Parts: sequence; C-alpha cells; structure tokens
Amino acid sequence: MRKINDSNGDLLCIIYRDEDWVEGLNFITDNRLFIQVGSWWYQNGKNLAKHKHNIVSREANITQEMVYVKSGSMLVTIFDQEMNFVEEVVLKTGDMAIMAFGGHGYKILEDNTKIIETKNGPFVSVEIDKIKYE
Repeated sequence: MRKINDSNGDLLCIIYRDEDWVEGLNFITDNRLFIQVGSWWYQNGKNLAKHKHNIVSREANITQEMVYVKSGSMLVTIFDQEMNFVEEVVLKTGDMAIMAFGGHGYKILEDNTKIIETKNGPFVSVEIDKIKYE
C-alpha cells in the first residue's frame, strides 16, 4: 500500500495493489475519511457475525471514491487541490485507488477493462458534485 500526498503532506490517494492483501480484515482507510475501504481475506468456513448498521447522522463535505480494476488496466492521474499535477499511476487487474482529496483523471489502457467504482453519497448531481477539467 502506498499513500500519495501533496506538497503539504495532505493525503490525495491510496494505492492498494493486488499483492498488498493481508489475511483477515484489513481496513485500508482510517476512520477520518468519508469513504471507508477494507479488504477481507478468509479461509473456508470462516463465519462473520450477522449484523445490521444503525442509522447514524454523518456529515460529509466532499465526495471521495474508490476504483477497483476487476480486469484490464487504467492510468490514474493525480492532482492536488489546486489541480496541479502530482503523479501518474498505472492500475492493473486486482489493484485499487482510493481518492481522498485533490483531483484525478482516468484513462483506460486496454479493451474490455472492467472497473468497480464506489463513493460516498448521496450523489446530488454532476453540476454540483464535480468540476470537470479538460
């Protein structure tokens, strides 16, 4: 796992490679992020306790997202909060990136690339939730 920070040390992105998996429950993000991402690696027969989630009031003032490459590859371009270029990273099958703060862009590198994206919600609209740059 690798954290990418801006010049002030603020977290922009977490890169979690397929080889970063550890057995058991592993939370990749800390409790302060609006998106919570963890990995599970268990053996046959492991039972996880039945549960439900309580209704708890939360406040999120920014959308954070996670992209997971199921197959194929993509280029992730990472920017700081002022949209200054920071770094490019290629994600391959089994890799994920968690976008905490700053900006980002994606370019698909292979035909039939399959990506899963999750983010905190509720989603309001493209016009309100995003500023697009070309």
